[in-house]
Amino acid sequence: MAPIAGRFQARAAVVTGGASGIGLAVAARLAAEGATVSLWDTDAAALDAARGRAGAAETAVVDVTDADAVGRAMEATAAALGGLDILVTSAGITGPNATVRDYPVAAWRQVLDVNLTGTFLCARAAIPFMERGGYGRIVPIASVAGKEGNPNAAAYSASKAGVIGLTKSLGKELAATGIRVNCVTPSAVRTPIFAQMSDAHVAYMLSKIPIGRFGEVEEVAALVCWLASEEPSFSTGAVFDLSGGRATY
Repeated sequence: MAPIAGRFQARAAVVTGGASGIGLAVAARLAAEGATVSLWDTDAAALDAARGRAGAAETAVVDVTDADAVGRAMEATAAALGGLDILVTSAGITGPNATVRDYPVAAWRQVLDVNLTGTFLCARAAIPFMERGGYGRIVPIASVAGKEGNPNAAAYSASKAGVIGLTKSLGKELAATGIRVNCVTPSAVRTPIFAQMSDAHVAYMLSKIPIGRFGEVEEVAALVCWLASEEPSFSTGAVFDLSGGRATY
């Protein structure tokens, strides 16, 4: 999983949720392989701390649920980076662990807004810049929960299922262009997002993984960076598992 020197030379990338977890690992690898990277997150202090670790060229405090804010940020980032070639949408939240009958409506809406609508808004804003350059890679971070559904995590599961559907639709829409859209569906990867989950839910997720361990962010970054490269030119609207053997289809 060693970085490939120069793979993303002269490529400009935006990574949402880039201040920690999967987003930070992806950004660091993109930068190590030559990309000029903009980290997006809502936590300004975390972005400042992550910038050096990721080798990012710039950071932006962006609420991905705000269409106007996303549009302004994408415009500013593309101007600063000299275009846009790669978008990785890693911003996400889990929401509470509760049954559907007890799930707070406000929390449901927040999870869908961040995980699904945020992915939609960022992709929507990125497409014109990629079309202008005649090339693009959009890599949403979905989840195996979106394929199989996790009990007591209906909002998260539904939001990630939506990301999978969005990937398939957008991949078909852009198939005749130079833009490719493919998502990644990891099973549980130990990141700061675990702090949002109950211990029982974390244990449940681990019990479903045949390999018997959680994934590592570097393993996700390796797959994401392949999808962000020029190599998978014949793949679009596809779903790539990274589940430790959990995924059944």
